[in-house]
Amino acid sequence: MSRVTDIRYIGYGVTAFEAEREFYVSNWGLQEVQATQDIAWLRTVAGNEPCAVRLRRAEVNHLDLIAFAAADRDAVAALHDKVIAAGCRIVHGPQALQSPGGGFGFRCFSPDGLPIEISCDVTPAPGRSVDRWEGIPLQISHIVLHSPNVAGAVQFFTDTLGFRVSDWLGDFMCFLRCNSAHHRLAILPGPPCLNHVAYDMTDVDGMMRGISRLRQTGVEINWGPGRHTAGDNTFSYFVTPAGFVAEYTAELEEVDFEQHQATVHVPAPRVMDQWGIGVGGPQTLPHAHPDARLFQPAPV
Repeated sequence: MSRVTDIRYIGYGVTAFEAEREFYVSNWGLQEVQATQDIAWLRTVAGNEPCAVRLRRAEVNHLDLIAFAAADRDAVAALHDKVIAAGCRIVHGPQALQSPGGGFGFRCFSPDGLPIEISCDVTPAPGRSVDRWEGIPLQISHIVLHSPNVAGAVQFFTDTLGFRVSDWLGDFMCFLRCNSAHHRLAILPGPPCLNHVAYDMTDVDGMMRGISRLRQTGVEINWGPGRHTAGDNTFSYFVTPAGFVAEYTAELEEVDFEQHQATVHVPAPRVMDQWGIGVGGPQTLPHAHPDARLFQPAPV
């Protein structure tokens, strides 16, 4: 079955373009690879993707794009057909892409109006090895979205894009995989918008050194450090100058894509954080609001 196979990058429209750019380069640990006056393409130095974050100068802060990978052009074409069959709005059909690394893909909106790109044939940009004590991210680990219809969103990502359910938190939060990582996507109740983007660190030491490095640049942790139950990954959450939530994580569980069976975790303090020693909590993070540009395609 044709399906999404991984995350490529996340795109944001931001009003404080220079401040957000400075945060990701000087604080977060990304590398700028291409830029104009209004757009900056940033990558992790360790990953193979030519971009991890795209920042675009905009009049309002919003989610510009979630870019996913597919195996080949046949998969892109099949997914394009499935998205149409699901009744989703298409931004453009399969075509050559102009982002770093090029590629071939299409764009559409999820049923909630969030922008998605699915592509293949992107030229890899091989990264270097990262020592744990550098405290910088390796790649995007996962993305968490809000939806006013969690069941409907889960159905779209599973039936249409080929994700599979890995775990539930109660009956309201669903963790979805598209490869051997326990989750690359998760869905929470709420207005349609982005909740946060997480980045893999080398290990727990790498995450803790990342927290230390951020604190030295004046960026304080909002929630963590801790360890979730679903996925068994460590976490630490921060807020960018534009008000988006970014996470450092490590040791996300690896599962068998075909055979893993979902578990329903009963919500409890020690389920949200098995360690129970971190500062803050979900209540310290920005409240969810409907994305400001639902069903409005990015100009680039």
